[in-house]
Parts: sequence; C-alpha cells; structure tokens
Amino acid sequence: MTDLTGKTCVVTGAARGIGAAIARRLADDGAHVVATDKNGPGVEALARDLGCDWARLDIEIEADWTEFAKRHRTIDVLVNNAGITGFEEGAIAHDPEKASLQDWRAVHRVNLDGTFLGCRYAIGAMRAKGAGSIINISSRSGLVGIPAAAAYASSKAAIRNHTKTVALYCAEQGLSIRCNSVHPGAILTPMWEPMLGDGPDRAARMAAFTADTPMQRFGTVEEVAAVVAMLASDEAAYMTGTELNIDGGLLAGSAATPTRG
Repeated sequence: MTDLTGKTCVVTGAARGIGAAIARRLADDGAHVVATDKNGPGVEALARDLGCDWARLDIEIEADWTEFAKRHRTIDVLVNNAGITGFEEGAIAHDPEKASLQDWRAVHRVNLDGTFLGCRYAIGAMRAKGAGSIINISSRSGLVGIPAAAAYASSKAAIRNHTKTVALYCAEQGLSIRCNSVHPGAILTPMWEPMLGDGPDRAARMAAFTADTPMQRFGTVEEVAAVVAMLASDEAAYMTGTELNIDGGLLAGSAATPTRG
C-alpha cells in the first residue's frame, strides 16, 4: 500500500467504475478524498460508504469548477477520471465519415474540456504548496486509431498531449506539480455489461473481446487504481509528463497468445 496520509485527493467521475475504485484505493491509503461526479446521488452513496467528502461536479461546465474551487482551495492530488465514450445513449455513428459535428463536440466537451478545466483548477489549488500530482485518465484509444470511435480516440489522444504540456508548464514555473497520464485498455467496468450480458455465453464473449490481448483477460478497476495511487504518492516524485499503459500487453508490439499445454 502507498502512504497518502495527509494528502487531499480529488477524484472526478467517482460514482462508479474506475473512478469509484480510485477513490476507494486513495482512501484506503490514508488520503482525505473528495469524490465528485455529475451523478450526485451516486457519488453521495459512495462517499457514505467510504466516509469521505463528496461534491456534485459536471466537469464540462466551467461554473461548476469555479464553485468547487471556492470550497476546495488547496489540494494535493487531482485525478481527472470522468469521461464518456459517446455511446452512452446507444449505438450511433462515431466514425470519421458519418459522425455528426454535434456528437463529435459532445465527446470533446466532456473528455478534453473537462480535463483542461480540471488541470487549470489543480494548478491554482496546488500553487500555494508548490507541489502536487495531477493524474489524467486517458486510454489505450488515445495511442492508436479507433475507426468506430473517432471522437473518443481524438479526445483521449489530446488528453495525453495536454498532460505533457501541463507537466512542462509547471516545471517551467518552478513548481513541483507533476502531471502524468494513465492509459487503460479493456478494463471490466459497468460500461462493458451491455455487451457481455449475463447469459451462458458471457465467458465466450469475454474471451472474444480479449482475444488480441497477450494476457488474455480484462483488467480490473483495482489494477488501474493501484497505478493511480503510486502516481499520487511521493514515491513517484520524479515522474512527470509520462504515460503509463495498463493494457495486458496489447500495445507491446504484437499479440502473443500463450501456449496451452
């Protein structure tokens, strides 16, 4: 376990999935966690379970960040986790030819604008101490092209690059504010459930979705949270502007199917 005692850590998109696991892990490691989400009842329920603070925060709305900043003026860690795929309301066209400008912008408003606003807030909230850790959750999709999810891939790639810009800016300012990105691959979260189902063919569907992953399985939200906890801690004090992949080896170069026997 990492030691985050005395650190105030803000996590966006904490009502469920990866965000909830991150909030739980940081709390377990001794941090004072402020869990946020635009789903107020959902994040309040998590906060009751963890015994931490919570706030309703829609990351794409600048006024929400302004109000949040008034109540949380000084922090040590911000995890920009909240994001969308663009398919939350069902299967719609998100390829480069048929995607609408409205749908393209909607994904970027949440994923990219939300991360920009979060980073801007965090720099100001960490400047008094001159130190802190900003952790941006990007995606494997931010490192490769995704033909059927152009806006998602574009937004996550932009988060990767903005992370490096923030890291360099803070160093240039003489601040020990670190900024790193995390790139999960196929992580088993509620987002996958509609595709996996709960019938007798669930295992076969899971195997099909991870067939190209060398480790031949989904990752877990706890595995992502463990990497975030490390980046949040002082053990990662010399890491900034870097990216960490959590993808079961998918981006290592080529698929490597284990030999069975």
